[in-house]
Amino acid sequence: MSIRSTALAAFTLAALATTTGVAEARGLRPIEAQSIHLGDVSGVAYYTVEPDGYRVVTTLAQGETGTPVRFVWVLAPGQRALLSTPNRAGALEISRTGDSVTVRTSPALSN
Repeated sequence: MSIRSTALAAFTLAALATTTGVAEARGLRPIEAQSIHLGDVSGVAYYTVEPDGYRVVTTLAQGETGTPVRFVWVLAPGQRALLSTPNRAGALEISRTGDSVTVRTSPALSN
């Protein structure tokens, strides 16, 4: 496969993932906030390195006038936290693998 064909295939897959609601995952660095959007619920997530694990803080609110809700977890390697909206607008999974933290949103995440 040529470089041009490979690039076109990658672009097409990325476009399909964006338009079909396929899960999106992104690695975080300490103190780097990531925006989260789950239907009409949105907010940010970040983590800090603590002696007992990685402290992950997620703050979410419904719309611009909704009351913010803050979730805090301390994740050890191999652990994950999962939040979902009751109306199936989406789900949020924050997982730690070794020294890496990944935030993934999807309309179809499950336990």
